[in-house]
Amino acid sequence: MNGVTQTQTSETSRAPEFRLVQAALGGLRQELFHDAFAYRPLPRMNVDRGPTRFLPRRIRVYTGLLPHAFVGFWALVAFGLGYDGIYYHFGPLAFLTAAAPAAIVLLTLVRPVLAFWASLCATPFIGYVTGYGDGWPWPDAMLLTHLVVLGVVALRTRPRAAAWMWIVTAVFSLLMEWFLGVGRSSDTGPLLFASAFVLLVVTVFQIRRQADREVTAQQTVTAQERSKRTLLEERTTIARELHDVVAHHMSVVAIQAEAAPYRVENPPPELEQAFLTIRENAVAALTELRRILGVVRAEDYEAPDAPQPTLADLDALVANVREAGLDIEKTVTGAVRELPQGVELSAYRIVQEALSNVLRHAPGAAAKVEVSYVLGGLGLRIANGPARGLVKPSPGAGHGITGMRERVTMLGGEMTAEATDDGGYEVTAFVPVSREEAEK
Repeated sequence: MNGVTQTQTSETSRAPEFRLVQAALGGLRQELFHDAFAYRPLPRMNVDRGPTRFLPRRIRVYTGLLPHAFVGFWALVAFGLGYDGIYYHFGPLAFLTAAAPAAIVLLTLVRPVLAFWASLCATPFIGYVTGYGDGWPWPDAMLLTHLVVLGVVALRTRPRAAAWMWIVTAVFSLLMEWFLGVGRSSDTGPLLFASAFVLLVVTVFQIRRQADREVTAQQTVTAQERSKRTLLEERTTIARELHDVVAHHMSVVAIQAEAAPYRVENPPPELEQAFLTIRENAVAALTELRRILGVVRAEDYEAPDAPQPTLADLDALVANVREAGLDIEKTVTGAVRELPQGVELSAYRIVQEALSNVLRHAPGAAAKVEVSYVLGGLGLRIANGPARGLVKPSPGAGHGITGMRERVTMLGGEMTAEATDDGGYEVTAFVPVSREEAEK
């Protein structure tokens, strides 16, 4: 216990400068020593974004290798510089010495951090063989090689790694110059200036690319959350409407069950008890329904004074839309009959939302509304042609389709919403209704 206390006390009593140096060395170890030999092949470039997305598909397959071709080009340049710098002195060694810088550049394609250390370690040996030319400690081939390696590695790592690579390069250059560069001209200054410029440009590009990725990811999350919220709001609206519909019917059942015994002269006790049981169950069901579905109401929500709309109100809806400038045709097929109120309400809302979408997305277009009463349920089709006239479309957030689909799914039906070949749009839905439900 005393040993643990003393250790904690010694750690907290260390100077802030020591902790700062410790954190800095930890960052150096994390960026340039940890997994330095890790195999990380350079991925293909994304050709579905930027100017490359306009290229033909057969060409885009190869444009994904542009980063690899870029590295290969600079490897050839490094090979040429190395070979030219040694050919007249050591002929047979020219190829081996020139191949080393090119190999180091190519190494950035698979092991970027290792390529950085290889560039530093190879510089003294290649400089010794080539005689360093006009500068110390960087021969021409290795100076170019190191700049290329710094840029490629910085692109493939985090911005903090770029700073550490520049610091390590500066320390290496200064040590080589101070201890082994007596009487030679120095190229440390030009290298450090050029490398700082290259790393600065690459780091700015990296930070901007990372910011774009974060914004894209945030936009994706926001779109998903917005879609979930829209779905939840639509379900809440449907629950409110169904609450009103079911509560109305359950209230009628309770009232009729209470009044029924008084309509029969001298009803038997069994009949009175049966009606009493019906009324009690109806009231209990109504109370439970209000307790469960009532929580979805907003605090400022007020039930509509007028009855909920049904398919009988479609004529008024169509007339209202015609007054807004939409050329609309309504067709009803099959034997018209009264359907469950929830089905009629949802069908009305689907037609209403589909016509609203036509007004927003295709102003001036001709539209058709088809209502089909079939044996197994109700079919709906709302179709429109392309927009006409001078009024520009005003697209919404896409919540209408979500709401319509949710209503159809809730009723166990199917729905499709897709563009047509003539440039218009079509919404079709089928809601199953059993014979027992239709007779109620």
